Amino acid sequence: MTISDLSLTRKSARELASLIASGQASTVEVLDAHLAAIEALNPKLNAIITLAADQARAAAKAAQAAIRSGAKLGPLHGLPLAIKDVTPTAGIRTTYASPLFKDHVPQEDAEVVRRLKAAGAIVIGKTNTPEFACGANTDNILFGPTRNPWNPALSPSGSSGGSAAAVASGMVPLAHGTDFGCSIRIPAAFCGIVGIRPTPGLVPNYPMALAWDPGQVHGPLARDAEDAALMLDCMIGFSRLSPISVTPPWSSAAVEIKRATAPKGLRIAFVPDIAGIGVEQEIESICRASAQRLEAEGAAVEEIAFDVSDGRPPYQVWRGLWMVGQRYRELAHLEEFGGNLKGNVKSGLQLTAIDFAAAEHKRQEIFHRFRGLFERFDVLLTPAAPVRPFPLTMNFPNEINGRKFENYVDWIAPAFLVTLVSLPAASAPAGLTSDGLPVGMQIVAPRFQEPLILAVAALIQRSSGIGWPPHCLAKLP
Repeated sequence: MTISDLSLTRKSARELASLIASGQASTVEVLDAHLAAIEALNPKLNAIITLAADQARAAAKAAQAAIRSGAKLGPLHGLPLAIKDVTPTAGIRTTYASPLFKDHVPQEDAEVVRRLKAAGAIVIGKTNTPEFACGANTDNILFGPTRNPWNPALSPSGSSGGSAAAVASGMVPLAHGTDFGCSIRIPAAFCGIVGIRPTPGLVPNYPMALAWDPGQVHGPLARDAEDAALMLDCMIGFSRLSPISVTPPWSSAAVEIKRATAPKGLRIAFVPDIAGIGVEQEIESICRASAQRLEAEGAAVEEIAFDVSDGRPPYQVWRGLWMVGQRYRELAHLEEFGGNLKGNVKSGLQLTAIDFAAAEHKRQEIFHRFRGLFERFDVLLTPAAPVRPFPLTMNFPNEINGRKFENYVDWIAPAFLVTLVSLPAASAPAGLTSDGLPVGMQIVAPRFQEPLILAVAALIQRSSGIGWPPHCLAKLP
């Protein structure tokens, strides 16, 4: 593999698609470059836990043959892509990071995987995740921890930590994730990339359990907002397989964000802490400075107080019931689950109908509080994570600014309070800490405003200039 070949792993998905379509690079060359990057980087980072090299090479050859025959090319034609290991992939092991499924090979792709393949993407492998995606540190008994490309002693967070680390390091240009609490947004923040949680229903969830559930959604992780939009366009759209499936009120996020090249006239609310848990001072300062740069470019930015911390208990109720529903078919194996998952399911089993009713009433109250905010502002900006990446051996952060957390999910409250009210949100890199770690800005907007969210993500990323993880640059020629 030459230096020139490896440079393909430093290009955006859009650049790779253009090179492939124009014949300047073959689909096999692009695949081989990324396989070489995986060989160099994955032993240290442990982001990809099942490599489907043979299947991917066969798909790449077929993709190149399609180009030679003059076939119409999809927007992701020939692009390597990784799928989180909680989402079924036909013929490729899908373990859910659980010993119960350690040898499981699905016969059918999830609908989102089918759509990505139909757009021309080549599935190169599966990415690491906590057991059944339960946890904000990507670690499990089957495969061990995934390491952060910016500092391998630190966590990439979870539960899409494997996908985020694979994208940030250049092993793949795009990766798939899922998000219920923070699982796309905080890994994106910790790894210095862009990840978006779409409006529930935009991406069909089949065959995910709880078909009517608006909580867990599929979304893209990419190195920039434009690539995230490209991938999102290939995932969305109505499907009869999903009872909450909807068609977006826009035809292409990738087209829409091109029209939003300047923030002039944009009404932005900046809130340092929506969750009442505190924020590390340096993170708050970096995010505030990022918002102020948008103001300097013409946006109307106002720092306001907006407190939805009373949504934390309702989220815990919803999460507990959701865990029971998701794991209903495996409840006989409850005592075999890992500590995080077992604790969540047991908490859910103790809830009552009154608990659920009270949580739902508070939940709708908080939704209308957000609705009122978005009558005054176009978007809400707030730190994606209140802490910097934490040590790999830590299950979760214990405190912020000397204040102990009440439970192990409170630290992700800035993200899960958005999930609670079914709003879309993304994380985009806003800058680096003094010790060189990425800081993510969470961008929240009303339902179905994904193009606006990604347009703002592009503006934030453009001014942050965080670059590549130094560890990964050192590993490649």
